Amino acid sequence: MGPVKTAVLVDTAIPVDVEHACSVAVTAVEAAGALLREGTTRDLGTRAKGANGDVVTDLDFAAERLIVGHLRRGFPSHRIIAEESGLLDADDSSWTWLVDPLDGTNNVVIGLNAYVVGIALCKDRVPVLGVVHDPVAGRTWSAVRGRGTRGPGGTRLYPLDRPVTGAPVLAWTQGHGVGRTDDTARALRTVLESGSRRVLQLWAPLLCWVMLARGDIDGFVGYRPEMVDLPAGSLIAQEAGITVRGLDGSPFDERVDLPATQRSFVAGRPEIIPDIVAMVQAAEPISIGGSPRKQQGHDAHGHRNGRQTETGEHELAQRHAKAVVAAGLQTQQRRQ
Repeated sequence: MGPVKTAVLVDTAIPVDVEHACSVAVTAVEAAGALLREGTTRDLGTRAKGANGDVVTDLDFAAERLIVGHLRRGFPSHRIIAEESGLLDADDSSWTWLVDPLDGTNNVVIGLNAYVVGIALCKDRVPVLGVVHDPVAGRTWSAVRGRGTRGPGGTRLYPLDRPVTGAPVLAWTQGHGVGRTDDTARALRTVLESGSRRVLQLWAPLLCWVMLARGDIDGFVGYRPEMVDLPAGSLIAQEAGITVRGLDGSPFDERVDLPATQRSFVAGRPEIIPDIVAMVQAAEPISIGGSPRKQQGHDAHGHRNGRQTETGEHELAQRHAKAVVAAGLQTQQRRQ
């Protein structure tokens, strides 16, 4: 599904100041977490964000201002890319902070306490530091490239050795720009839901990354995810022993300036990555290259002259069924 990616080699000789940067980032996310935890008890000031049904609140902006202030004081020459403010440029473009002040805004708006704060620091476009804080539980996770992942209390984090019996538990995320009728996204979700025990869609991808790093879930699939919340989570998971690959199973390109079409991923413990990739690849017969598959006399969804035809619906169902069966057979063969 898309071009084969090549691995990006990263110098793991991290400068000593990254440890200081980690300390600053932890302080910033925990301060933002306290603000969010208190703020969710008051009026949120919610309004629409974009045309795809997303929302933003006063809390998003307040937490972002607080975090940016911490980073500016500690690293005035570093660039910052924040979820709401966008690019805040500076002199040294080789160092860039990515800030997601409230990952899970939609959850907060409906009263669901599933949200986190995330920060990543990138050196020459590649993440070297990731920090995620859960304000509800009061817990923080951090990772420095080549030095492992630390959980609450500074303990080294490893995924639980939880054998996958039967179908895996997966999480799914997609970028804000992915439309409801995106052919590839629908095909991927269909195959994943049919080949797994459950697919979580938490509206908070950073939380999913932490769950994967802890071993709470078995795998994570992202289709054209957002740039701002991908690096922190993926680094925390990888430093905890999780493998991240492209949708075709090739090495994942971690550069943060890639277009959304090149950010899709599968992630999980190394031993189940082949199974997840097999499921993802089974979606290929349903769509090609992210564009709807069209048939003569029908539009992308089996409609003719504005009405869905029985033939189009039947053919779509057949393609889905064949993809699911293929994924299931490949998974069984790998486990024998």
